[in-house]
Amino acid sequence: MIRALLILTALLCAGCATTGRGGEESEPVLDTEPAPPVDTAAVVAAEDPKQQEGSKQQEGEVPLAVAESEQPEESPVEIIVQGRVPSRHEVIHDLVTEAQALLHDVELKYVLTGKSKRQTLRGRPVAFALWSEARQLWTVAQLELPRPPIKWKPGRKPLAFRNLTPGIDARHVKGTGAERLMFAFSADGEALKVYGRKFPVFDNKLVKRRQWSAVVQTAKPIVYLPFTEDTFDPGFVSGGREYLVATAGNALEELRRAHVPSAAFPGELLGDVIPLQVVTTLAVIEQTDDRDYVEKQGRAFEEVLSQYGLKQDEAYRYSVSRAKALGPMQFTNRKGNGTYAMVVRRCAGARLDPVFERGATNLLNAMKAAICLLDMDLAVMRSDIREAYKDNPVVLGIFPVAAYNGGQRNVAKLYSVLARMNIELDELSRPAAELTDSPVKCPCVWKSDGDASRPVSIPKYNNENRWYIEKYQSIVSLFDAAEPTAAP
Repeated sequence: MIRALLILTALLCAGCATTGRGGEESEPVLDTEPAPPVDTAAVVAAEDPKQQEGSKQQEGEVPLAVAESEQPEESPVEIIVQGRVPSRHEVIHDLVTEAQALLHDVELKYVLTGKSKRQTLRGRPVAFALWSEARQLWTVAQLELPRPPIKWKPGRKPLAFRNLTPGIDARHVKGTGAERLMFAFSADGEALKVYGRKFPVFDNKLVKRRQWSAVVQTAKPIVYLPFTEDTFDPGFVSGGREYLVATAGNALEELRRAHVPSAAFPGELLGDVIPLQVVTTLAVIEQTDDRDYVEKQGRAFEEVLSQYGLKQDEAYRYSVSRAKALGPMQFTNRKGNGTYAMVVRRCAGARLDPVFERGATNLLNAMKAAICLLDMDLAVMRSDIREAYKDNPVVLGIFPVAAYNGGQRNVAKLYSVLARMNIELDELSRPAAELTDSPVKCPCVWKSDGDASRPVSIPKYNNENRWYIEKYQSIVSLFDAAEPTAAP
C-alpha cells in the first residue's frame, strides 16, 4: 500500500523541475469583499495583514495556555504475543514511550545571572533522550539555547548553544521552538538516536517584560518529540494518512449532522461542499516547509505524515509561526480578532470551540474551522470560479486553497495569471507524468491537452502562494481513494 503511495507521489512530481527559494509560513485569512474583475486585480484590497516570515524552522513561542492544556500520557498496556516479531514502527513507538518516561523526572537546568533588576536568564535548557543501539543504553543530554526571542535563519550562522553534557557531541539540525527544534548527537563515534525531548514553554508576557526569575518559576516543561529521521517509517506514513482521513471524515460528518449550511452554495450543506481531499491536504501542506519540498519533493510530505502517524492527536499542536499562527491548520488569534475568532462567529452552526488555544490545537475542531473558512472564501469569489469549482472541486480547489493561504487578493492574482496563460477554468486538470525531455519549471498548473495534460509554469505574483498551490496539487491525489469515516 505505502509503496503505491510513494510511486504515485513520484509520478505527480515527475513533470516539474522545482526551482526557487523556500517559501514562508502561512495563515488562513478571509477577505470579506468580493474579488474584483481581473483587469483591476492590481488595485484590490490590501495584502494579507499577516506577513509571511520565512522558513517554518523559524518558530514563534508556544502560548503557555497550550502547554498547560497538555494531556497526561497514558501508561501503555503491554500485550505480549508469543512468537510475533514486532515491526520496525512498533519498536520505534515503544522506544519513544520509554524516552517519554525517562524524561518525565529530568530536571531542566536554568541559570540566572546578575542581581535585582539586572538579573537575566542565561539561556533556555532543553533535554534529549538518546538511545545507543550498540550499548542498548539510554543517555540524557542537556543543552542550553539562547533565551527567547531567538534570532536565527536557516542557511545563516549556526544556532548558538551550550552543551551541558560531557562526552556527548551535539549538532543543531533544524528548528528553534517547541515543534521543530532538533539536534543530532554522537558519542565515541556512534550516532545516537533521538527518541525524546523535554522543552520548556515560557510565559510570553513575562519574557517581553524580561522578568526572568518569574519566567523560570512559571515555565511549563513539555515532553514532545518533533520529527526526526530516527522515527521515520513507512508504517507511520501510512498510519498518518489513515489518521488524517478518519479525522477529516469525522469533521465533515459532524457538520452534516448539524445541518450547517454552505455560504458559497445556498441550499447545500457545508459538509457536502468541501471535499475530504482538500481538508487532509491542507493539514499536510500547512506543516510542509517550502525549502524541504523543493529539496525532497514527495519525501517532505511523507515526513509530515509520519509525524501524524506517530503523534496522532499531539501532532503539530505546538506548531507556532513567527506570526503566531497556531496548531495543525495554522489559525491566528490576534487578541480575539484573528481568523479563528471570525470563523467561530460566522460559522456558529459548527459549534467550534471558542477557546482559541484549545480549538486551534485540536485537529478535529481545527479541521471543522478550516472547512468553514474554505466555504466562506468560496462565497466571495467570482461566479465563474464557483461554477467551475462545483463541477470539479478537487482541481479547482486551488482557488480556496490560495485564499486559505493568502486571502482574496491572491485569488484575484491567480485568476489573472491564468487568463494571461490562456487557460480556461474548465481546462485545469490533475497533474500527470510529463512526457518530455524539457521539463517545465514549477510551480505549475496543469492544462488539459486532448486526452493528456501538460504543466504550465505559473507566472510570478506571490512566490509563497505559488508554491502553496504547487504543494497542494502534488499531494492531493494521495487522498483520492479515501472514504470519509463517520463519527461515532
